[in-house]
Amino acid sequence: MELRRTKAASHGGSLIDALASVSEAELFEAIVELAKPRHMFRERAENRRAAQFVADALEELGYAVEFEGELRNVVATPREAEDGRLILVGAHYDSVPCTPGADDNASGIAAMLACARALTRLGPPLPVGFVAWNGEEDGLLGSVEFVARRRSLGGTPIAAVHVLEMVGYASSEPGSQRMPVPVPGAPDVGDFIGLLTNQRSNHLVELAAKQAEAMVPELPVVGLKVYLGLEGWLPVLHRSDHSPFWKAKIPAMLWTDTAEFRNPNYHRPTDTPDTLDYGFMRRVTQLVIATVARQVRTG
Repeated sequence: MELRRTKAASHGGSLIDALASVSEAELFEAIVELAKPRHMFRERAENRRAAQFVADALEELGYAVEFEGELRNVVATPREAEDGRLILVGAHYDSVPCTPGADDNASGIAAMLACARALTRLGPPLPVGFVAWNGEEDGLLGSVEFVARRRSLGGTPIAAVHVLEMVGYASSEPGSQRMPVPVPGAPDVGDFIGLLTNQRSNHLVELAAKQAEAMVPELPVVGLKVYLGLEGWLPVLHRSDHSPFWKAKIPAMLWTDTAEFRNPNYHRPTDTPDTLDYGFMRRVTQLVIATVARQVRTG
């Protein structure tokens, strides 16, 4: 394994209009709307309401939206994008029972929606789609179903997947960060966005790190690149919706604040909107936008 790390820079960087359009207010509003217990079985009505909220928001932005499969994954694709491989940005919309799940994972959905809106400002529709998966908290059921459907039914090839899993909690306190696996030189301050990739997707860490340095220099990035199939021996690296894509040999990168390795409210009733850092979340969202836009340009 290899650790790829950047440090926050003090100098400002010029952001394109799409990045500047992302606001803390829109992220907060989306999280407040979603942050209610919404487990797919235990809180079925709220789970369906969350899915409808996401679908309505994406449809209003002009994307073609459908509920897919028995688990009601929300799938949005550009209506007029050129033929070719599709880049996906996704996040799960369910929560564990009896918890509001503001960071896990209303934060990922809020960032995804802000990304979808910002990318519409870049001219002709880009080959970027958006997916909100259900059932992540019950064994990644939604993303497993999503990948299986594409294997059986075909459709537009997927170039890469950016999975947003808890992107709203940050701390500047020493000792606020632990790591899921021992890595030499790992930080102990939870002020960075973590990126996780495997052999097929390690190039995405470099792409994101370069975009961070150029476009969002105040956001530290720590990328964990896994080599030689080592993820097969470390189940802790398969705990979110990137895993089914890795197993299907599709490049996928996990974006995360590292969950319980940083956030003390993980899977607790205290995972509420007021515990999150919206400046941090805005910078993460800007980096997702910059990375995806750059990936579209470079192929």
